[in-house]
Amino acid sequence: MKSLVIATTAFLTTISLGQAALASNSEHVRQLLATKECQNCNLSGAGLVLADLSGANLAGANLVGANLSRANLTGADLRGANLSSASLFGANLSGAKLSGATLLGTDLRNTYLFNADLADVDLNGSNYEGATGIPTRFANPEKFYALGVAEAQKGNQQPAVEYFTQAISMKPDYAAAYLARGVARYQILDREGAFKDAQMAERLYKMQNDGDGTLVATAFMKELQTPYDATVDVGKPSFMDFVGSVGSLLLQFFPF
Repeated sequence: MKSLVIATTAFLTTISLGQAALASNSEHVRQLLATKECQNCNLSGAGLVLADLSGANLAGANLVGANLSRANLTGADLRGANLSSASLFGANLSGAKLSGATLLGTDLRNTYLFNADLADVDLNGSNYEGATGIPTRFANPEKFYALGVAEAQKGNQQPAVEYFTQAISMKPDYAAAYLARGVARYQILDREGAFKDAQMAERLYKMQNDGDGTLVATAFMKELQTPYDATVDVGKPSFMDFVGSVGSLLLQFFPF
């Protein structure tokens, strides 16, 4: 009987403490939304989807597991904040101060990071696929290339072009990135840009004695030089038709 009383007391105590913590967290959420001042607040698990937190002071805040998807955090102060496992999917972090923030397991997909202060920040443990404005120091050319391929596979050709361009800016002789950018440009009807990229890819592959790459780039150039059939409504060009003409050679470069 005594053990039952102890167990019941412990259970009720746990519930009480959980409710107190939840109440405290709710108060902090209200404070943040009302004043945009919540330095060192406990906002773990808070639901802040689409919240307007531009310029908010969240320095040192506990935002573990918080949902900040598509929130406006432009110019927000998040220095030293713990954003582990938080969702910032599609959030606007332009100009935000993130120095010293913890981003382990953070969802940064499709975020805007232009002019964000990312000093002393490790992005390796976060998912920043589709994010824009990522400083080049956070990724090597191969990472930007992989991000570009991922966007292209989803049909997001313009972001793919931007990622391939970043890869090329870091590695000017990156033949595969030129070829990939050409493919993406082809799919957004920029045949001139696509042809120039294909030419550069072919030149680089030849310089690098890469026979397979040269063959693919040359085949792509021939495809681009073939005019559309004016009598057929082709719409957006399908690169899969081109894949069929080159076969497995192309698939090693573009795993569509």
